[in-house]
Amino acid sequence: MSEHAEHPGEHTDCSETLHRVYEYLDGEMTPDDTHKIAKHLDECAPCLQQYNLDQALKALVKRSCACEEAPVALRTQIMARITTIRLQASD
Repeated sequence: MSEHAEHPGEHTDCSETLHRVYEYLDGEMTPDDTHKIAKHLDECAPCLQQYNLDQALKALVKRSCACEEAPVALRTQIMARITTIRLQASD
């Protein structure tokens, strides 16, 4: 994996892309950030492969759990764990 730049000083590296992939999948980014991540995915096969896996996983979970809603406390606990894991992975 690598860094890709259209202009000097403007790049989105693999760690940032993978860290923010769910924001991208959920449409929770600014248009500028969305463009940067999309550009990186177009240029980086390993990140695109991980994005495709995450996209498939998200679709599978949605299909499997569509009729059930998790309690608020459980959702909060899951999000806290995901954040902790991401922080540990970035260290």
